[in-house]
Amino acid sequence: MTASKMSFGINYIDTQSPLHKLNGITKFVLFMAWVTVVLTTFDIRMITVLILVGLTLLKSTQVPIKVYKPLLIGTLSVLSLNALFMYLLAPDQGTKYLGTENVLIELPGRYSLTQETLFYLVTVTLKYFSMFPIALVFVFTTHPTEFAASLNRLGVPYKIAYAVSLTLRYLPEVKKDFVNIMHAQQARGVELSKKAPLVERMKNVAKILGPLIFSSLDRADEISNAMTLRGFGRHKSRTWYSLKPLTTQDWSVIAIVITIVVLAVTKRVIEDQLFWYPF
Repeated sequence: MTASKMSFGINYIDTQSPLHKLNGITKFVLFMAWVTVVLTTFDIRMITVLILVGLTLLKSTQVPIKVYKPLLIGTLSVLSLNALFMYLLAPDQGTKYLGTENVLIELPGRYSLTQETLFYLVTVTLKYFSMFPIALVFVFTTHPTEFAASLNRLGVPYKIAYAVSLTLRYLPEVKKDFVNIMHAQQARGVELSKKAPLVERMKNVAKILGPLIFSSLDRADEISNAMTLRGFGRHKSRTWYSLKPLTTQDWSVIAIVITIVVLAVTKRVIEDQLFWYPF
């Protein structure tokens, strides 16, 4: 993981795609509805559909894949480690949930890998991953100021709306700080490439996270002081230059999204079993 390969980004990128034309509120409703559906299901069929649709929407943003490919790989790596630790801490969790036991690999003690536990771990990992593409869609296609203005128009206090805008604007700054700190650590001889063992690389990444946290705190303090000097919060309301009204297309998308959420929640309430298990 050298500096030259750090070409990913997590910020608004205007590609004039159809998703960019939707109001920020519409995309926020889509994102929250997506999370709601994911959290209410353990049906791997529905989760698979969500992943495919999410990746399709991500591709339709017209953002080059090189921008978010490292993020997807990193997310899958973290989720795979999470699944490994889940298995180490509760190797019989799948058997408890699914009610059957078919051993695939005999291991000492209670660590024999069963078909049910493997299915459980795959389902949970895909469940978490299914929220990631739509999160990237939201960040890539939503202008921070326009989204904050829309939130304020819906009745959200402008201080909270502006905080959301600052959060979205701050994401690319975190990436820049990460790259700068990584350059500094590499100049000091800290090895972050594949030449170093995995454990050593993980320890070295921790040497980046510490300075990154402190630099973020310093930047937050600077932003707070700048906003105070400019009189932020002195008045009860404010005007927005980037206010964008909801269109007929936005309302149509919101109606479809709400209908899908209602159907998904109804499906979960009607079903007796938490997991869909075909075997």
